[in-house]
Amino acid sequence: MIKKSIFSIVAVVMMALSMQAQRVAIVDVSGLLESLPSYIQAQGEIDKASAKWRQDISMEYDQIKSMYNKYQAEMVLLSEEVKIEREDEIMEKEKQVRELQKRRFGPEGDLFRKRQELVSPVQDEVFKAIEDYAKVKGYDLIFDKAGATGLLYSNEEYDKTEEIKRELGIRNK
Repeated sequence: MIKKSIFSIVAVVMMALSMQAQRVAIVDVSGLLESLPSYIQAQGEIDKASAKWRQDISMEYDQIKSMYNKYQAEMVLLSEEVKIEREDEIMEKEKQVRELQKRRFGPEGDLFRKRQELVSPVQDEVFKAIEDYAKVKGYDLIFDKAGATGLLYSNEEYDKTEEIKRELGIRNK
């Protein structure tokens, strides 16, 4: 336990000493984005579309609930065949609404695509500005303040991937 603590302290000190020659900066990417009118507008459009889609889905679920309530009220008067028909109808409608929900809000759904279409260009603009700033001002590393994005920029001279590949005997194809 004590050896691990000492090792951790030594590692941090060594890292600090090695970083003295590097210029490091921190940027609040969220703050940058939220101060750009184009981002605010894009986010507004996304929120508006999302609210409309949620409302549409909610109305569909209300319709299913209405179908189910009607079915329950009439159930004692219905034949077995009609009961099965109505149950199937309700289940099919539920399936359609779940598919609509997935199409709108799923991992590759409309909301994701709309965000890609509207927000990605603004994010690309911000990341390009950060990269340009780093090169002009001589920064070696720039990190996102919130840590969500992590490393935003690194000077190519610090990328040792190819050296490690050579050590491992990996050849570039």
